[in-house]
Amino acid sequence: MTYTSLQSPANRDYRYDLKIAHLYGNLLNTYGDNGNVLMLKYVAEKLGAKVTVDIVSLGDHFDHSYYDMVFFGGGQDYEQSIVAKDLPAKKAAISQFIDQDKVILAICGGFQLLGQYYVQANGVRIDGIGVMGHYTLNQENNRFIGDIKIYNQDFKETYYGFENHQGRTFLAQDQKPLGQVIYGNGNNKEDKTEGVHYKNVFGSYFHGPILSRNANLAYRLVSTTLMTKYGPDIDLAAYQDILAKEVAEEYADVKSKAAFDQ
Repeated sequence: MTYTSLQSPANRDYRYDLKIAHLYGNLLNTYGDNGNVLMLKYVAEKLGAKVTVDIVSLGDHFDHSYYDMVFFGGGQDYEQSIVAKDLPAKKAAISQFIDQDKVILAICGGFQLLGQYYVQANGVRIDGIGVMGHYTLNQENNRFIGDIKIYNQDFKETYYGFENHQGRTFLAQDQKPLGQVIYGNGNNKEDKTEGVHYKNVFGSYFHGPILSRNANLAYRLVSTTLMTKYGPDIDLAAYQDILAKEVAEEYADVKSKAAFDQ
């Protein structure tokens, strides 16, 4: 049964309303994915939006017209194989959601399951729902683990993360990467790509979670969602006014602590 996991405080004035579906949030949260949801909520409230986050899980109906944004996290192979059996019932609705240019953030397993298929570490092929063209192969006795930095040419933005994945993902011709790899492995260590950007779907292997280290991406996801819902001319505070200062102060605190520890 769908249930609300997070909600904005009621005793505030909001200009907008944002409803987020956290797909399989009770199963796919191995790498701190709840942190991404918390960051989306934080940024949305900064932009004047009241946020409701619902867990949409096994056997639940996904209403593509009701939700404004989807977050789809990752998990271990066992949990992902369970989700893979339930996901086809939501395929049509997820496909419509994507075609309506609504925003999806998909991390690791969620990223893989939106594609054609992925191959587990044991060699078993698990079908995705095929709403996107990428596919994922396995690798023997190896994982891509470590810090990673990428650059998105379209947005002129840099993203930092930590990757930990066994799969090797290859994008389709109609897909762009989330960014080009500056250092790290990325999707497959062959083509210097990381993640995916297709319409308003953003996928990545970044854990940690991704949005806590990349407030610029969190702002982009939330502002795009609000403009998709309310129109491109809505009055939203600029990133520099609500988040850039906080990021700079946090970075200064980290540098200060590092100097003190030395």
